Amino acid sequence: MPKQSLIYILFGFSLALNVVLLLNRGPSAPDQVAPAAEVTDEELTPRAAAPKTKADDDASEPDAASEPRDEGTAAGRRAAAAGDWEVLRADVKQSLARTFQIEAGEDGDALASVYTRLFVWDLDMRRDLQNGDAVAVVWREGPDGFPEIAGANLSSKKLGRTVTAYRWKAPDDQFASYWHPDGTEAALRLKEGPLKNYEQITSLLKDRPSHKGMDFKTPVGTEVVSPRAGTVTRVNWNWNANGNCVEIRFEDGVLAKFLHLSENKVKEGDRVAAGQVVALTGNTGRSTAPHLHYQLDRGEKTLDPLDYHGTERRSLSPDQLAAMKRDVAELDKTLAE
Repeated sequence: MPKQSLIYILFGFSLALNVVLLLNRGPSAPDQVAPAAEVTDEELTPRAAAPKTKADDDASEPDAASEPRDEGTAAGRRAAAAGDWEVLRADVKQSLARTFQIEAGEDGDALASVYTRLFVWDLDMRRDLQNGDAVAVVWREGPDGFPEIAGANLSSKKLGRTVTAYRWKAPDDQFASYWHPDGTEAALRLKEGPLKNYEQITSLLKDRPSHKGMDFKTPVGTEVVSPRAGTVTRVNWNWNANGNCVEIRFEDGVLAKFLHLSENKVKEGDRVAAGQVVALTGNTGRSTAPHLHYQLDRGEKTLDPLDYHGTERRSLSPDQLAAMKRDVAELDKTLAE
């Protein structure tokens, strides 16, 4: 074969290979903040116990835990605090989940989920976060194996201010809650909701389309009340998914569903008054940890409990606020460093 022909053949093969590689690469992603991790029922379970799903295999982001950390700057430093508490400070990069993965390694996803619950009431954590927003959190692994946050703040460009939340137990409360420095509670509460006592709201209707209710983290055996007067229309349907469950039709036609109960206190056909105890919370059916799933339907439409009930934000009394400030003084210094 002539030498010139061989050169043409090699040149043609190289050109074709480059074209194939270019087409397979696809367009590069723009530099923007991705949506924050959704809050789901599964996040009530310690990270190590969560089953692997197809979504895990399809994750688009690489394993952040394998990336080197920037130990030389304030943003991007993760250091040990007093005792077994740790301090994480960082500037948001790409997404909240991505940022926490880089800074907290294998604990990052779970920590991002718990952190999100503190600030979702003030900011849309999937749309309003921006690159360069600063986060700080004092945390440790809780007794259930899931991250426990003592305090956290978020410096938001969208809000133009820093939002802070401290974990503190008010004198008359059964559980600790999260409070802003001015004494207002971080989370909103339903007016005349189904629970008087609960640890935290862990899932909202807007978190994801497949979840049609609002989830309350609370120990097994917490009293569940009917927020409105009505009639019990069903109990214990679809046991595999719902476990012990109660459905009540309110007088305005709305169907209220209470799922994953440990015990039902009513039966089909019973008339119930507003505020009457109808069940005890549990962990039955397709549930990964003790909680109440509360759902409202009008015909084929699922209603948002926040809109149906309306919301309120509690405030500490002056004496309670002074006590909280004394208790969180050192924590406040740590977050501000």
